[in-house]
Amino acid sequence: MKITLNTLSKKQKGFSLIELMITVAIIGIIASIAYPSYQGFAVSTNRGAAQADLMSLAAAMERHKAASFSYKAAADSAADTGKPAIFHQHSPSAELYDNRKYDLYISSANGSAYLIEAKPVANTSQAGDGKVAFYSDGRRAWDANNNGTFSATEYCWRC
Repeated sequence: MKITLNTLSKKQKGFSLIELMITVAIIGIIASIAYPSYQGFAVSTNRGAAQADLMSLAAAMERHKAASFSYKAAADSAADTGKPAIFHQHSPSAELYDNRKYDLYISSANGSAYLIEAKPVANTSQAGDGKVAFYSDGRRAWDANNNGTFSATEYCWRC
């Protein structure tokens, strides 16, 4: 059988509507599975940035103590608590303030100890993630259940 140009041009080319609908449905199913996983990854990544910023704030607190022999007066307006004056007041600190996911706070500070926290900003993807804390004695905490306090099982950053 001899195939001519006319025979080839009569063959159908392209996709049928059914094939296109099946492809769109498969893409939709994959997206509905992948998107929540991506959101969880983004929240975890932002929490990791807050933890890194807390460690940098802790180093700034140690430099402050080395200079003044106390952890006091490290916050805004030389206060003992509040937003830090010795470090960025937000996390991720490498981003603009408007893009922040956490606000950094000095929750308590005296001559010999401190507690610093990263609290999620409302109306962001981090809002329900719970605060992250670092104590001057090296303890780390993450309020994984977001109830405002740290239980005995939450004194870790990877709980």
